[in-house]
Amino acid sequence: MSESNIPDTGRDRLFSVINYAVLILFTVTVLYPLVYIVSASFSDASAVAQGRVWLWPVGFTLDGYDAVFKNRLIWSGFRNSIFYTVAGTLINVVMTLLAAYPLARRDLFGKNVLMFLFVFTTMFSGGLIPSYLIVKDLGMLSSVWSLIIPGALGVWNMIITRTYFQTTIPTELLEAAQLDGCNDFQFVRKIVIPLSGPIIAVISLYYAVSHWNQYFNAMIYLKSPNLYPLQLVLRQILVQNQVDASMLGGDVLEAARRENLRELLKYSLIVIATFPLLVVYPFVQKHFVKGVMIGSLKG
Repeated sequence: MSESNIPDTGRDRLFSVINYAVLILFTVTVLYPLVYIVSASFSDASAVAQGRVWLWPVGFTLDGYDAVFKNRLIWSGFRNSIFYTVAGTLINVVMTLLAAYPLARRDLFGKNVLMFLFVFTTMFSGGLIPSYLIVKDLGMLSSVWSLIIPGALGVWNMIITRTYFQTTIPTELLEAAQLDGCNDFQFVRKIVIPLSGPIIAVISLYYAVSHWNQYFNAMIYLKSPNLYPLQLVLRQILVQNQVDASMLGGDVLEAARRENLRELLKYSLIVIATFPLLVVYPFVQKHFVKGVMIGSLKG
């Protein structure tokens, strides 16, 4: 009897109903906040403030986006964030590969000691003030490199990349390449990197998201608003539209308008900040699961 002819029992049908119900519940739980944020960003400010937006936009308007894009720094923030993300991710990936591959080799002398030093940095940190002093002494303060060089290597990403190399690149492949006269640099460039597309896509996404969302380091190290990344610019826009307590003693209508606009701005800023990553993610999604599962295995 084939599997398709096996009759479903009552327990099987009950399990399927419960399973689909839970999956639908999880899907709605994940999708509804996204739909609500997009709808609220296109709704009238008073409707958002009064909580009248549930699923669809109420009083369709582009006032939130208009208020955001009127800021002269918004475009420079986009440009800066793109530069920080692209340049930073490129440097991160190169540094990660250069550190992970040697540590994945069995013949590396002192591999355990080097690995301990890398892991040690994840458990202990010098803190904000020493980090600031190092950036200052290196002459990177108030420069684009202050957001890229200090975080040039992520230890966790290096570890999963090393594990990927250990489980995916067999030693026999290296030996065969060496017999054909291939040195280590040629082996990495012509064999290791082409075979490591999934893990490179995963760590690139991790690094890119980190660079795109960073604002704290920019707030500490950067002085010129022209160097601010998008997240810091959006934060300033939101702060500038906060209602000052002194307004309450003067123009109450103006205070109420700015408070409503501030509520609307929150949703518009979320959409603007997340849209680029939502566009990029589908292109790396096919590698994401494979890279994470293989790279997270114990090596």
